[in-house]
Amino acid sequence: MMKVAAKLEDIKEQINQACGKANREPNEVRLIAVTKYVSIERANEALEAGITDLGENRDEGLLNKWEVLGDKPVWHYIGTLQTRKVKKIIDKVEYIHSLDRLSLAEEINKRANRKIKCLVQVNVSAEESKHGLPPEEVIPFIQSLRTFKNICVEGLMTMAPFINDELVLRECFRKLRKLREQVQALNLDFAPCTELSMGMSNDFAIAIEEGATMVRIGTALVGEDE
Repeated sequence: MMKVAAKLEDIKEQINQACGKANREPNEVRLIAVTKYVSIERANEALEAGITDLGENRDEGLLNKWEVLGDKPVWHYIGTLQTRKVKKIIDKVEYIHSLDRLSLAEEINKRANRKIKCLVQVNVSAEESKHGLPPEEVIPFIQSLRTFKNICVEGLMTMAPFINDELVLRECFRKLRKLREQVQALNLDFAPCTELSMGMSNDFAIAIEEGATMVRIGTALVGEDE
C-alpha cells in the first residue's frame, strides 16, 4: 500500500494546481485528514507525514484516537453530532463542522469552557439523505446564536452530491461561497464566517477552485484499513 507521505505529496500537488487555476495561494487551504475509517497507527502516520489536522465523524473514533494521540493534531468533528454526545467530545475538539440546529448549539454552549469554532452545516443540494440547514434558513439561524458566548461561527460546511457532474458540483460549492459572503456582509462579531469547509476525496480540486478554505480528505490520503 502506498504510504500516507507519498499520497500527501500527490494531494498537495493537486491542491497547488487547483489554487493556481483560481489565483489563490496554497496556504489558504487547510487539509484535514479524515481518519474515521483507519486505525490509530494510520492516523499517527498521517501526523508523522506532516499533517496537522485530523477529522472524525463519531465520538467513539475520536475518543479512541485521542487516548493515544492527545492534542498532537488539531481535532475536527465532521459528522452529525447527537446532542447527548457533546459532553464526550467538547473538550477534545477545536472545530465542529456540523452545527445544524438550535438544540445542538445550546448544548455546545452549555458544555464548553471556551469558545468552540463551529461551522454551520448547509444542505445546499437539498438531498433528503443529507443533514444540514436549507440555505434560506442559515442567516436567521446564525443570528439566533448572538448570545451564545462559547460559540464562534467560523464558517459554513457542505457535502456535495457524490457524482461526477462537474457543473453540478461547481454550482453547489458556489452557492455556499455566496451564502458565506452574505453572512460576512452582516459584520457579526460572533460569526466572522471566514471558512468554507467543502470538498472531499472525489471533488476537492473543484471545491478549491470555488473557494474552499478547508478540504476533508479521507480515502485518497489515508486510505481505508484492510
